[in-house]
Amino acid sequence: MDEIVRQAMAKWPNVPHCFGWLRLDARGGWRMRDERAQHLDLPGERIAHPALLAFIERNYASDETGRWYFQNGPQRVYVDLELMPYIVRTQPGTDGSTELVLHTGQRMEKIDAAWLDGQGRLYLSDGKKTGALDDRDMSHMLSALKVEGSADEDALLRWMEGNDTGTVLRLEHAGRAVTVQRLDQNGLARHFGFVATPCQE
Repeated sequence: MDEIVRQAMAKWPNVPHCFGWLRLDARGGWRMRDERAQHLDLPGERIAHPALLAFIERNYASDETGRWYFQNGPQRVYVDLELMPYIVRTQPGTDGSTELVLHTGQRMEKIDAAWLDGQGRLYLSDGKKTGALDDRDMSHMLSALKVEGSADEDALLRWMEGNDTGTVLRLEHAGRAVTVQRLDQNGLARHFGFVATPCQE
């Protein structure tokens, strides 16, 4: 958290929190939602200003109840989550490998857990943070998904459809292999312990 934010919190400790105005979309885009967007349940206008994006991402955190927020000076701006608190993207590593980076710019360390839902969305955890892979990056990770040691797309589809319950699916990345678990996309908030749409208590 920025030092200027800490100072503002100490100076004005009782500023009311803000709800409904900021959303993180399923591709890691920050969206500002004015009253019209909130009323019509629109995604809102995508924030593109680099300095503002960096400020939001440096001061992004969660409270003890699993509500995520951006600490804007003394005020908490709670975030509506379209999918997950973190979105994972791929980028080429210096050695030609595929690196995994959160939408906040932090690099994911060694993956220690992975899940795949029925829609083919991949979720990854490095023990510290868990996020959903940006759907545009799934093609870069397909070869890392191995059914019985082979990158077989037909076998992967059978696994996703639940027609091959005795088969083990593994994710191989950065020299490690983890067993991929099935996940119900409708139960993400409960499974990972976050609040998708924070509201005032």
